[in-house]
Amino acid sequence: MSDVLTSLRQKLGSMSRTERLVTDAVLHDPNLVLHSTITELAESVGVSTASVTRMCRAAGFAGYKDFRLAFASAYSREEASREHFQVADADISTEDSVADLVSKVAYQEVRAIEDTARALDLTALDAAATALRAASRVEAFGVGSSSLTAQDLQLKLHRIGTPTFCWSDTHLALTSVASTDERSVVLGISHSGYTLETQQVLALARERGATTIAITNDASSPVALAADIVLTTVAREAAFRTAAMSSRLAQMVIVDFLVVRVVQRNFTTAERLLVASHDAVRAHKLPRR
Repeated sequence: MSDVLTSLRQKLGSMSRTERLVTDAVLHDPNLVLHSTITELAESVGVSTASVTRMCRAAGFAGYKDFRLAFASAYSREEASREHFQVADADISTEDSVADLVSKVAYQEVRAIEDTARALDLTALDAAATALRAASRVEAFGVGSSSLTAQDLQLKLHRIGTPTFCWSDTHLALTSVASTDERSVVLGISHSGYTLETQQVLALARERGATTIAITNDASSPVALAADIVLTTVAREAAFRTAAMSSRLAQMVIVDFLVVRVVQRNFTTAERLLVASHDAVRAHKLPRR
């Protein structure tokens, strides 16, 4: 299950302006929650207590009391994680030493993987793996850095005998997806969930009857809404484009979860194909001297 900090970060994009104002404030300064009543928090942010309550409900809590207890617990775990990496402040600045830089990037990327695993809908993961295993063909699509994740999925599924195509060009993807049917799976990847091309590819796939899967950081985004199955990553926005780096790792760990689950369900065939591909590559290596 997702903790409250993860839930808040995931739902920022779908919150109202005032809810986002409160969320930004408490994520930036956790002491606003740890040491404030609902009235004090509302006054500090410049909103009504009703806005704070709506933010709590958006995060999955009945009210401020439950939210505050969960927030304190989650913040304590996050502090322990920062202490493990010897990171006082996770945000990178131009004044950081090389050692600080390495610690902070490592912290952010490990947290992206851990938070993604903790928040992941396991029922959705199993459904996605089942669909991939049964698919006559798989189409994977992503734009920019998400295309790297699509390529990773294509390579791994192809090695275990699932015909998989990867596209980063929208026109080529749409042309290919136009010939899919109910036996096909089309998987779209978008960190923001607002990539128009990815939403269009999934929408066309749904029209054609294919099973659609989305990997995204925003479960309420247009890309997510265009998919039958949604697998949500948890990567945080930060300076120096670290979110772009951690989001790629979070996406790829979901790919690994999917592929291992598919292999697990079809172990005998997958093992034979993996051994065959390994032997084929090994046979073309130069001999050791």
